[in-house]
Amino acid sequence: MSTNEKKPKICSGRVRRAVFTEDMKKDHVILVPDMLPIHFGIIIKAYKHFGYNMELLTNRSRTVIDEGLKNTHNDACYPALLVIGQFMEALKSGRYDINKVALLISQTGGGCRASNYIYLIRKAVAAEFPQVPVLSLNFSGLEPNPAFPMTIPIALRLIYSVLYGDMLMLLYNQCRPYELHKGDCDKLVAKWQNRIGKIMGDNKRFMSAKPIYRAMLRDFSAIERSGEKKPRVGIVGEIYVKYSPLANNDLNEFLISEGCEPNVPGLLDFVLYCAAAIINDARMYDKKSKLTLGYKAGYKLLYKLQKEQIAVIKEHGEFFPPHDFEELRAIADKYMDQGVKMGEGWLITAEMAALAQTGTENIICTQPFGCLPNHIVAKGMSRVIKQAFPNANIVAIDYDPGATKVNQENRIKLMLANARK
Repeated sequence: MSTNEKKPKICSGRVRRAVFTEDMKKDHVILVPDMLPIHFGIIIKAYKHFGYNMELLTNRSRTVIDEGLKNTHNDACYPALLVIGQFMEALKSGRYDINKVALLISQTGGGCRASNYIYLIRKAVAAEFPQVPVLSLNFSGLEPNPAFPMTIPIALRLIYSVLYGDMLMLLYNQCRPYELHKGDCDKLVAKWQNRIGKIMGDNKRFMSAKPIYRAMLRDFSAIERSGEKKPRVGIVGEIYVKYSPLANNDLNEFLISEGCEPNVPGLLDFVLYCAAAIINDARMYDKKSKLTLGYKAGYKLLYKLQKEQIAVIKEHGEFFPPHDFEELRAIADKYMDQGVKMGEGWLITAEMAALAQTGTENIICTQPFGCLPNHIVAKGMSRVIKQAFPNANIVAIDYDPGATKVNQENRIKLMLANARK
């Protein structure tokens, strides 16, 4: 750092915390971990309209895992290790000006260790790069930062980014295994990411979702596809490992290469699940507040938007829609109380049952080896799901630094062999 450059402010505390200031918006690039490539690609473009320059990390080498092991204690779960490893690899790579870079991590505010990643990241980063700020993206009021606020205009764009990301992911997975010209689906996703990114700059247009959905459906419907029927395989589990190609060794692409059609529940289900958990807590523990009323209003809005998306997909008639979240809740009640909310809680059980109930009987449950809550609600509940749906073909795959890709893929191939029988 030159003597003329302004040094970042440091907050006191156990770990020195560099603060992201308003001036930094002009020349800092904010690095984003690779969890949902389609969704985060849209979110990055949405934030650009507010003056933030973000970049999605795509580094997936073994160095990422090694850096994670080096900078994380052995009690941290695999997602934390990968996020920290990806950040540290990027900071050490020489690709960025260390004095003009910041890091971004999302927080749910729940009991999972994911809400505490930010402290682990800061501890790792502060040892070598104390000038690098670490920002939190959350709706719970955690880690407030005046230069990175959660305003209503930003929150609305984040909500619609989730909706459009879910729609693109759904259409991609239902078209990609059948495309006759390789690359058509990838090009169309990139086209729509750019298009939605521009739409996000229009204060009225980005919320007019129905015509955008219909245009997406028309575009993907026009892709030339084979008429063969392929086994549909559902992917459920811990949110990071379920979606991140880095964490699950590109599971989506592997299933397609094995002649399958991936069926991945959307991110909106997890957002609704988090809102429902706060509302349930207020009811169960009699802790109602203004915040509870806010979450109730937010839940009603999100659910209404999901119903709208489902209706448009059904109206088009060529693709199958996501599960209705209220139906997921009703399914969950058959197996466990909705008070079970550590990790992904009852949502994993409900997703497995809903998939089996609607014809996706082959299910892969992805989970970090050290995530005890998800082992209970996923692997621990699979027997009950199989009793209810005898044709359900469920396999739990553990992901951690010591698990080999070959072993994971062999277990999946065995499951697929049973599916084809």
